[in-house]
Amino acid sequence: MRVNRLRLDVAYDGTSFSGWAAQSGRRTVQGVIEAALETVLRLDSVRLTCAGRTDAGVHARGQVCHCDVPGEPDPLWLRRRLVGALPADVRVPTVAAAPDGFDARFSALWRRYSYGICDEPGSMDPLQRHRVLAWRRPLDVAEMNSACRQLLGEHDFAAYCRRRQGASTVRHLRRLSWTRLSDGMLEAQVVADAFCHSMVRALVGAAVAVGEGRLSSVVPLEVLNAGVRDPRITVVAPHGLTLEEVGYPAHD
Repeated sequence: MRVNRLRLDVAYDGTSFSGWAAQSGRRTVQGVIEAALETVLRLDSVRLTCAGRTDAGVHARGQVCHCDVPGEPDPLWLRRRLVGALPADVRVPTVAAAPDGFDARFSALWRRYSYGICDEPGSMDPLQRHRVLAWRRPLDVAEMNSACRQLLGEHDFAAYCRRRQGASTVRHLRRLSWTRLSDGMLEAQVVADAFCHSMVRALVGAAVAVGEGRLSSVVPLEVLNAGVRDPRITVVAPHGLTLEEVGYPAHD
């Protein structure tokens, strides 16, 4: 029987997951979706490849993954069946036949994340507690943006990554900007061709250190150029981070 590739667009609340990647004895997004696909399609094994593996506690609105399955299941039928097979904290809004050559990871041109912070915890909406970081000191958005602009472009981000043996830490950071929203919350938008492990949360940590006045706006660039992790910069908590969107060539 012919094997066909499906593209799945996925959203999830990462609060109760040990990240995306399947792990024995742990509840993971990949494991939950693969189990649902195996049940609905009556297959012994389905393997998903995603655009970006998110850590424990990180959320997604725009994760993209693919899987290869025998036959030609109707995408609309499969999407409807997955509603009942998946828990409430995971949804697959779109299922489609993937174009020739599509790979959720390697076809991606960029990934966009957001990070939410409330620097007035006393007024923070408690319903946002699982997706917004509460910060006890006021943050200067202008200073944060000044520091972040200096980091844009293609660089070796080793100082902002958790190193993995043999993996490159060179990335092209296209956007790193902060906005104070109408409800007073701060939101970062971060776009790059790809991200190293913990890179976004380390960059946010550097910006927050500048925003609260603990570091000057030139320090994040100095740390980048030094190429080693700096104890003054904290990797912030994962729950404020959301994978919003993944960009692909027009035909994908």
